Amino acid sequence: MPLEQMTDQEVLALVNPMMDNLMEASTRIDHAAHTRDFTERIRAIVTPEHLEAVCRKYQEEKGFFASREPVAVVRRPGAVAVLWRQKFSKVPGDFVAEALVVEREGRYLIDHVMVW
Repeated sequence: MPLEQMTDQEVLALVNPMMDNLMEASTRIDHAAHTRDFTERIRAIVTPEHLEAVCRKYQEEKGFFASREPVAVVRRPGAVAVLWRQKFSKVPGDFVAEALVVEREGRYLIDHVMVW
């Protein structure tokens, strides 16, 4: 089924496990696991060295990923973006986690992800 035709619940059932894996792998700084569901485009950007630098910086400043709750599913042809309210273990307040998922060769893959 095309991503943009899925219900919010279907999108979240698809994307939440991807984001869970990505965040758990980020905590361990495990590049192979972290990029498991990435498109080739984003995998080329997130090298092992890049991932390690980003992870060490956010872990030092903010701690580790804590709770996350969905805020919105945004659709466009061929893609969906999911936005979550994200918490960290060391700092108060809300952050935004987002993932853009596309379909490539019959697989759903993350083409952009960020926590800010």
